[in-house]
Amino acid sequence: MMISDFKDKLSAIFPIEKFSVEEGSHDLGNRAEVTVRPTKEQEIADLVSFAHSNGKKVIIEGGGTKKGFGGLVEHADICLSLKDYKGIVEHNPGDMTITLKAGTSYLEVQNYLAGFNQMISLDPFANEHTSIGGVIAANDSGPKRLGYGSARDAVIGMRLVYPDGSLIRAGGKVVKNVAGYDMNKLFIGSMGTLAVISEITLKLRPVANYQSLVLISFPAGNLDVIKQFVVTVLDSLMEPITLELLSPTLAAKLTGRREYTAAIQFEDVESSVHYQTTYLENLKPEGGTFTILQQEDANLFWQAFYDLYPGLNAENKTKSAALKVGLKNMEVLELLEVTERLESGQIHLLAHGGLGHGISQVYLYGESDRILSAIQEIRKLTSAKGGYAIVKHLPFSERLKINIWDESPSYFFLLKQIKAKVDPNNILNEKRYVGGI
Repeated sequence: MMISDFKDKLSAIFPIEKFSVEEGSHDLGNRAEVTVRPTKEQEIADLVSFAHSNGKKVIIEGGGTKKGFGGLVEHADICLSLKDYKGIVEHNPGDMTITLKAGTSYLEVQNYLAGFNQMISLDPFANEHTSIGGVIAANDSGPKRLGYGSARDAVIGMRLVYPDGSLIRAGGKVVKNVAGYDMNKLFIGSMGTLAVISEITLKLRPVANYQSLVLISFPAGNLDVIKQFVVTVLDSLMEPITLELLSPTLAAKLTGRREYTAAIQFEDVESSVHYQTTYLENLKPEGGTFTILQQEDANLFWQAFYDLYPGLNAENKTKSAALKVGLKNMEVLELLEVTERLESGQIHLLAHGGLGHGISQVYLYGESDRILSAIQEIRKLTSAKGGYAIVKHLPFSERLKINIWDESPSYFFLLKQIKAKVDPNNILNEKRYVGGI
């Protein structure tokens, strides 16, 4: 079908101001011939139904922060942009729940909820730019996963548009929703390959009365000392929201000190936070530094931390990569040691990992061959430890040279069967998920 005919068919469904023809290419791939910007759920259903009936491939996009995440097809026929499909559908402050349209900005919602002393308990990267639908579709989370959990813990219900255009609901709008299977988890983290997320209902948390961020450096770089410190913290009665270890190169960028540094966040009533920070100061390693950032200073630190994501910086997009690495808690230390060893004048690596949940992030900067070589070195460790290293950001031309999802898991056959059942024509986010699903 010619683009002109394609556009004519779409114009019968959407007003001209809701779609546009895109020309040229994009270094990150995941582009489309035509971009459509619906404002209503029925328009989403109509578009998906159109694609299903006409054999057209659809890419789903929210804030655009994950354009370099997955995808082995340079462009599809249609980009379904949810940028204009946004807003709060329902907020129940008493029940502490909120229902949002998928294209709603994560930061805008948090700012709105602050007026009710409430918040969404997720801390995604690039949080000033990402949409709530993108966060859920990618199951994105940061260091606060230790205290607050992931998207799978926050979502209680969703409305979804299936690949044939039909509408379904998973879960509900109340926290105590225990009837039947929790279908939400099937779609969280599926990268939009099974359905278009239309609405999301989340349980909220109260904003903590007080917060402090403690930064503790380990100047000798002795991993045994760090490990003993972490074990002591995790075995204590303290309740940190984060227990994140920064590599020396990342610590130098954020704190000015090139030393392994633990970032430990506390959020509670003020007396409890002070008690825990005092207790932690007594555990400070010999020769290490102990710094407390309170309230706004802590927020400024974390914002700088989340903005490190390389996909945000136009200058770095084509010579950078981002990895999400999963290991057992203490194996994070070995990962950070590997990234420091790989650091050279030809490649630059920034890394951090959660010593309570085992999820790490590695950002790589340099020429493409150096980046791909470093990824393989990191995967030698994850393979030996039974972990994984997923590529979250990489230019399209380089994604074709590497297995971006790492080795397929033992349950891969189940993922293929679910995709084949739900999307038999393979129209949604083709080759965007594990194993090229």
